[in-house]
Amino acid sequence: MPYNIALIEPEIPNNTGNIGRLALGTNSRLHLIKPFGFEISDSRLKRAGLDYWKHIDITYYENIDEFFKINIDAKMAFMSSKASKSYLDIPFEENLFLVFGKESVGLSENITNNHTSQLYKIPLHSEKIRSLNLANAVAITVYEGLRHL
Repeated sequence: MPYNIALIEPEIPNNTGNIGRLALGTNSRLHLIKPFGFEISDSRLKRAGLDYWKHIDITYYENIDEFFKINIDAKMAFMSSKASKSYLDIPFEENLFLVFGKESVGLSENITNNHTSQLYKIPLHSEKIRSLNLANAVAITVYEGLRHL
């Protein structure tokens, strides 16, 4: 399995649906960490994921503590606009966890403070935006990782 895509408290069902579809298309595992900003049965999530949703390898977690406890020994890269290193510097390898925060605020300060050496960002070339769409950021990162494999 190439990668583990972890979404911490995703808020927008369309993004999560698109990311699920991407996970299936790249043979990656999707990890969804509650609370969600939508119901998992939301029609927008299903529409974005099309009829592929039932085929996606998904693990659900009740909260961030459970996620870290279960994956304590996993190698992780945390994506944040607050990072100083580029996503091109991620030490990509199979089964790496690519961790993304929620759409409105990204990763919590607790996570960014505790994982500073594992923080990466996708550089932006305009001062007029704060971040990319979550589904786009995941796609960029996963496909760069696949290029390394």
